[in-house]
Amino acid sequence: MTERATIIRDSVAVGAATAAYGISFGAVAIASGLSPFQAQALSGLMFTGASQFALIGVIGTGGGVLAAVAAAAFLGVRNSLYGFHMATILHVRGAQRLAAAQVTIDESTGMAMGHEDSPANARTAFWATGISVFVLWNAGTLLGSLGAGLLGDPARWGLDAAIPAAFLALLWPRLSNATARFTAVIAIILAIIATPLLPPGVPILVAGGCAVGLGIAFEHRRNRGPHSTQVNE
Repeated sequence: MTERATIIRDSVAVGAATAAYGISFGAVAIASGLSPFQAQALSGLMFTGASQFALIGVIGTGGGVLAAVAAAAFLGVRNSLYGFHMATILHVRGAQRLAAAQVTIDESTGMAMGHEDSPANARTAFWATGISVFVLWNAGTLLGSLGAGLLGDPARWGLDAAIPAAFLALLWPRLSNATARFTAVIAIILAIIATPLLPPGVPILVAGGCAVGLGIAFEHRRNRGPHSTQVNE
């Protein structure tokens, strides 16, 4: 099997895991008072699982529309940060740029960054994962929303763990040195501390801001020369 075929196979596998999570979203959306059409519109237009769950979570507990949108927006900011990096790899314009923006998510970015040693492979990983996740996430949403009554409580199936597990699998190979591991641990600790104290979506921004800040700090110290003190890599 060629490397390109392997990348596509792995991308489809990520999409399949996402489909299970999409089923959970569809069912939870209906339980929160949305119609199947509204659930499908969220998956097709918003297309970022964490933000979608944040939005229906607020609505389902009686929160207002503004609070729901704010929670979703807080979580969606990270996709904009991914976009800055992916723009240097994809080099797309026009309609293709709009398509790339739509599928710039955790999974497509993680797969692309896992193949940065080859720009061509990184682009293949990005598009194959983005398209696979988009199609299968929306298919899962449709199944979940139409079959919500048969599924029962989605939490008992553990479907909400599919995407965190997949993303961890994508992230793990990136933690290849002490600097990356240190940054990840600090970001995780901050997110855990902030979760019960801050509104939904804000903890991930705090953790992301910390990771970016540490990355800049380590890079600055590295560029100062060999005599500067830094975390061993």
